[in-house]
Amino acid sequence: MAGFKETKYNDRMDTAAKARAEMLAKAKTRAEAAKVNFESKTEERKKIAAAREERAAKRAEEKRLAAIEAEKRRKEEEERRKQAEIDAKAQVEREHVERVAAMEALEVEQKAKRDARYAARKAQKKKGR
Repeated sequence: MAGFKETKYNDRMDTAAKARAEMLAKAKTRAEAAKVNFESKTEERKKIAAAREERAAKRAEEKRLAAIEAEKRRKEEEERRKQAEIDAKAQVEREHVERVAAMEALEVEQKAKRDARYAARKAQKKKGR
């Protein structure tokens, strides 16, 4: 069996320094890997942000076109409504003119009948005298 190996202070200091150097080397490799990973993630994030902006611009354009189309439909509907209103007023006016003409014709007819009755009465009185 081997005996107990006693280490000196300098040996312990050297071992600790080597351990620190190894830990530092590991940290540096991790930092390098993290830096490369960071750069790739940064590029990926830039691509994602660009795609997001592109989609937002596309949605804004679609929204703008939809608003233009809605305004166009609204104007067309307003024109149709105004035209329908004008047509309805014209129809009412025509009906009114027709009613007035019919009333005038009726009055003329009634006057002619009244005049005929009056003339008949006058003629009857002349005969009977």
